[in-house]
Amino acid sequence: MTKLVIFDVDGTLVDSQAHIIASMEAGFATVRQAAPDRDTILSIVGLSLPVAMRELAPEADDAALAQMVDGYKDAFQTQRLKQGAAASPLYPGAEEALRTLGAQGDVALAIATGKSRRGLDALLADWAFADLFVTTQCADDHPSKPHPSMVLTCLTDCNVAASEAVVIGDTTYDMEMAGAARVKGIGVRWGYHGHDALMAAGAHVVLDDFGQLCAALDEMWKG
Repeated sequence: MTKLVIFDVDGTLVDSQAHIIASMEAGFATVRQAAPDRDTILSIVGLSLPVAMRELAPEADDAALAQMVDGYKDAFQTQRLKQGAAASPLYPGAEEALRTLGAQGDVALAIATGKSRRGLDALLADWAFADLFVTTQCADDHPSKPHPSMVLTCLTDCNVAASEAVVIGDTTYDMEMAGAARVKGIGVRWGYHGHDALMAAGAHVVLDDFGQLCAALDEMWKG
């Protein structure tokens, strides 16, 4: 029976915090406002950009929010073109873990991310292992996390039952999305939300590094 491992991207596979913070600062600058502090910005990573911007700027009207979103996107793309893959480097052990899982005949890999399709495709273009992912779901085509739509689409695309799937993510939104889809969640400590928050949001376990992933999956599926 095929098992499905669904990965978040920002804060889980790639360390994009500097890129995100700089882009958010640029977005706020378009309306001549100071961006929130670093921790506040990172707390909303994982949400779709318009939802995240609304969380960070609740007093802004719709026109201002649209301008801020466009400013973020422009800055993100400019920095991406300037730095390439260095703008969002893979976390240590990520590629090895993905290749190990992808080599297992009974495991399918997928992505569920709050990134735009353009942003996700830019990352995938830099990854020699991108073809390991059977399906990739992003914010352009779904409601924001923690809505289960992205996970449910991954299950359908891969013809896998919820009981045989798991979401790997660094935020409470990922764990809540998994729970809403009746899928187990595994949290990662190296991202943007902490161990306690991930466990409170329903994580089966929280990993300290990618080297623990395969063993954690084996234990979870045996259970």
